[in-house]
Amino acid sequence: MMSDGYRVLFQTLEPGSRRESSLPELEGKPAPWESSMQATCECLSWRGTLDNLERREAEDELGETIYLDFPVRARSAVVTAHALLDLGIIDEGELRSKMKAVRERFERE
Repeated sequence: MMSDGYRVLFQTLEPGSRRESSLPELEGKPAPWESSMQATCECLSWRGTLDNLERREAEDELGETIYLDFPVRARSAVVTAHALLDLGIIDEGELRSKMKAVRERFERE
């Protein structure tokens, strides 16, 4: 059973989203947010907050179980948030607030 604290992550899954099923859907150039997220993860690892190997192992495990319905390219962000919640680096309220701010910024653009 998943903690209520992780439910905020499932609010990022758009209704009607589906997991990619063919190779062409999985190929392609990373979106700018993906590159930024990877750089952030590198910094977190470099500073000893979130080890890259542990994060990648969590991506494999959680991406094929809890977050199976998420698009493959989105899983790394969701699993990273999950890991930061587990480590107590952020809490649900902080994550919810940041997600709200990002959504509002995208609505303005």
